[in-house]
Amino acid sequence: MYHFDFAVLLDYIPQLLNGLKWTFVISLLAVIGGTVLGMAGALARISHNKALNVLAAIYVEWIRNTPLLVQILFLYFGIGVFIKFSALVATIISLSVFSGAYITEIFRAGIQSVHKGQREAALSLGMTEAMSLRLVIMPQAFKRVLPPLAGQFISLIKDSSLVSVIAVEELTYAARNVITMTFRAFEVYIAVAVFYFCLSFLLSRSVRLLEERMARSD
Repeated sequence: MYHFDFAVLLDYIPQLLNGLKWTFVISLLAVIGGTVLGMAGALARISHNKALNVLAAIYVEWIRNTPLLVQILFLYFGIGVFIKFSALVATIISLSVFSGAYITEIFRAGIQSVHKGQREAALSLGMTEAMSLRLVIMPQAFKRVLPPLAGQFISLIKDSSLVSVIAVEELTYAARNVITMTFRAFEVYIAVAVFYFCLSFLLSRSVRLLEERMARSD
């Protein structure tokens, strides 16, 4: 009969917290990288430049239709043969590129959801295309895409567990090491699930508070 013993994890809490720290750092950097790529991709997708439009479409379709795990392995073990980089760098790049493809479509949909009359009104006031996009369209689009953007960021936190396959010392990798030493898989994975939940919940609540603050400012 299996006996649950969560007390055995007390000695390994620092190791799990270190893994949680790296999960947070990796997720944060990937969110920043993915957002930058997503905004650039969205602008390319709505651009009248055919070459940019096609390149952005290929990027989105290729990344969204191949598994993240395959992308991580290809980048680290495939491209890594020619360009040497650490597992941490490979992790941040792969997660940024992966999330960027989804964020591209989120921002594209948000921008295109703003009524074209807004752009026309801005141009009639003497604004340039770039100014109307930056000052009129993007602020409205950003408010509309916050919920799906939050969902993508939460998915990114959970997807970061896949990088344990290339020995990045994030939360899942730390958990596997603790299980090897304690043989307490059930208790360890319960603790890991709680940590992931806390990260995701805090992000969800933060975005919700931001939505409410932006709604009050209107």
